[in-house]
Amino acid sequence: MTEEPVDPDAAPAPAAAPRPAILRGQGPVLSVVAAGGAIGACARYGAALIWPTAPGAFPWTTLAVNAIGCAVIGVFMVVITDVWAAHRLVRPFFGTGVLGGFTTFSTYAVDIRRLTDAGAARTALGYLGLTAVTALAAVWAAAHLTRRVVERRTSR
Repeated sequence: MTEEPVDPDAAPAPAAAPRPAILRGQGPVLSVVAAGGAIGACARYGAALIWPTAPGAFPWTTLAVNAIGCAVIGVFMVVITDVWAAHRLVRPFFGTGVLGGFTTFSTYAVDIRRLTDAGAARTALGYLGLTAVTALAAVWAAAHLTRRVVERRTSR
């Protein structure tokens, strides 16, 4: 068997393009994240409709939504990591999708911009800091308390 001569100046033959990773098992994950995100975003929108923020006023609703969402994330993460062997799609659906859609960085940023545009720079700065501190405190406190409850229940 003889090999054909190879031209050293010729470009290499293009390799067959591999299938995108998204087509190899990630479709269900993307689907549940999208569905969960729609649910969470609708819940957040509903909260904004029930408790609207007047122009130039402190955005209490967005602050509350972010704090509540972060607290639920704290509880959820402890439950699915320490207590319950959840299905592989539960975390992307609820944690990333629902709670990711419910909590909102974009509305937070828009609220800050609206406050500064309305001449309420001090309020915007206070809101900027208060939201970050409240969100971090909520997730930490909820996770800590959930772990304590789990430890007490398992020690009985």
